Amino acid sequence: AWRVHENSIAYCLLVFLWPPPRHSFSLELDTTGRLPARHSRTRVVLECMCSREQLLGDILCSLHHPDNKLPRDQSSSLLRTLCTGFYLDVEKTSGWVQKLVRSAWLLLPQSHHCQLTVLRSSRTCRFQLTATSKMNICTEMIFAMQQGSSGAYLSLES
Repeated sequence: AWRVHENSIAYCLLVFLWPPPRHSFSLELDTTGRLPARHSRTRVVLECMCSREQLLGDILCSLHHPDNKLPRDQSSSLLRTLCTGFYLDVEKTSGWVQKLVRSAWLLLPQSHHCQLTVLRSSRTCRFQLTATSKMNICTEMIFAMQQGSSGAYLSLES
């Protein structure tokens, strides 16, 4: 979504999060066991890959092999960065994306003509670009994840 004001433009972006390879996301359900709880947490679940290992032989099952036999992958480091225990931590994820955007911004040629300001937000990423013409561009990134295969999504901002 976007909107234009006199000296500013505001964008709202929905950013879908996907689990790392060999993992899935699982939402805590409400008391009926059918719908996500009002303030449900997102559990990061290690998936069994035994059938793929047996059929294709291209991957070892992370769930059923000792760690010392598995190749080191980057997803485990990323999970330690973005999770608290077994749960995706939206505040950690937001902070990580903010640092990533701030670092990437410095490498762009536009960084010499516009100032990037990271706006305080713990569960979304909010940025403001101010050009020399005093035009402000505000961007808010809201994290979401797909629910099943239906195309429905769940926002992780609240």
